[in-house]
Parts: sequence; structure tokens; C-alpha cells
Amino acid sequence: MKLIRFGEPGKEKTGVIINNKKYDTSAFGEDYGEQFFETDGLTRLAYFLEDNMLSEITEDVRLGSPLARPSKLICIGLNYADHAKETNATPPAEPVIFMKATSAIVGPNDDITIPKNSKKTDWEVELAVVIGKRASYVDEADAMDYVAGYVLHNDVSEREFQIERGGTWDKGKGCDTFAPLGPFLATKDEIADPHNLRLWLKVNGKTMQDGNTSNFIFNIPHLVSYTSQFMTLLPGDIISTGTPAGVGLGMKPPVYLKAGDVVELGIDGLGEARQVLVDYRA
Repeated sequence: MKLIRFGEPGKEKTGVIINNKKYDTSAFGEDYGEQFFETDGLTRLAYFLEDNMLSEITEDVRLGSPLARPSKLICIGLNYADHAKETNATPPAEPVIFMKATSAIVGPNDDITIPKNSKKTDWEVELAVVIGKRASYVDEADAMDYVAGYVLHNDVSEREFQIERGGTWDKGKGCDTFAPLGPFLATKDEIADPHNLRLWLKVNGKTMQDGNTSNFIFNIPHLVSYTSQFMTLLPGDIISTGTPAGVGLGMKPPVYLKAGDVVELGIDGLGEARQVLVDYRA
């Protein structure tokens, strides 16, 4: 299945994509959040789709994040060797974990706001993994049993806040609008091999990133198992698996986003997104 949420920000309804058409599933009566995944919502939704006529949604409707706000948005840093190299970082011996504020989550085509006093807002196309059931101290051999699906993520980053302002990376990662998700959540069965997906990103029509998840340093089972050793993963939580080379920070000289820039990105089987950069307004 391909799950969507649509409508005004904060008032999104649930839906699905079937044969490239969008349908309203709000009559199902549940948002796509922790409770939905915890209670085998995907199976129950599949039965609902079999037994009910659905109303088609107009193509011009706004898409929100395909997930209601999760308890955690966990990110993995430096998970592609080429990205580590371009940022002059040593490829890690263990996964680098940081958190991204869930208040940063927006829809796939919403504007990205350049934060107040920002000088170095950057882009990062990433494959994000959605957790389907509570996971704690999971064995790597069993880790894929805990995956519900996948979603396209732009891990927008403010590099000065992240690197030059002291402390952890989090302050450059969790700004409002810095986590566009979607256009849809593809359930696990929709993606034959998540470790062989092309992912790409363009800025103003110019290709900046063009990579493949086959180049992960740490694969998805390892990331799910590893992360679950340090925190309980709840249904609907997200693990974003890192970005390939081609970020603005790695350019010589570095290139950063400015108001009016257009970012387009996509992943095989997970659709495409488009975001316009706008200046902060109080």
C-alpha cells in the first residue's frame, strides 16, 4: 500500500494511492500514527479497502507528511562513504545517531523556511525507514520484521548551527520545516530491495546528489538493531538512513540555499517532492 495524508496543515485526512490515483480513507477513522501501527493498522486498513467504496481526491490537493507526528525522528550521520569523504569526516566505526525535532516535519511540497540568522542552509536526500512495532534490543536477523515501510525525506540542515555553534548536531537539524516527508509511505512489500534504490536531488534544476542505497556503510537491519540497543523504537517512529555525496557543504567552495531556490528530490519507488526556499518571517 501507499499511504498519504492530505489537506490543510494540522487538519490532514488519511488516504491511499491506488493505480496512481489518490483516495480518501478518512472513514477508516484513524490517523496514521503510533496507535495505528501498534494495532496492526496496515492489515485492518487493507480489509477496509476491500470492503468500502472510496472517494477520489483531486490532484491539486496539498499532501502532508504521510505519517502523523511520530514520537521520534532518528537520523544516521555519515552512512555513505562518499559523503563522509566530501565533508572531511572519517567513516564511522559505528552508526552516528542524532535526533531531529518532530516539529520540523512538513509535507513533501511545503516551503522550507530558512531560519532566522541562517547563512548555511543545506539539503540532504535520504531514505527513511518507518518502524511498525515496538522494538527494543532487536537482533539484526529479526530487524526487518519491525519495519512497516519507507518514505522519502529531505534532511534539511543548517551547517553553521550544526557544526560551528558548539554541542551536538541537533540544533542545525530540527528547525521548523527541516523535515519534509513524502509524498507517500510505501509499505515494505512495495519495495523489493531497499538496499538498491537510486536517490537524487536537484537544486534549481541542477543535479546535486545522485546516489544509491547499495552504498550504505550500515544497512537497514543493522541500523534498526543498533538503534534499538539505546532506545525503544515505537510504532510510527522514523529512522532516516543518511545521505550520499553532493551536499552543499561538500562543494568547493560550499554552496547553500537561498530564498527562491527550488529543491526537487526523489527515490526509486517512493515518489518525488518539490520544495521552495523562503526567508523566515516572524
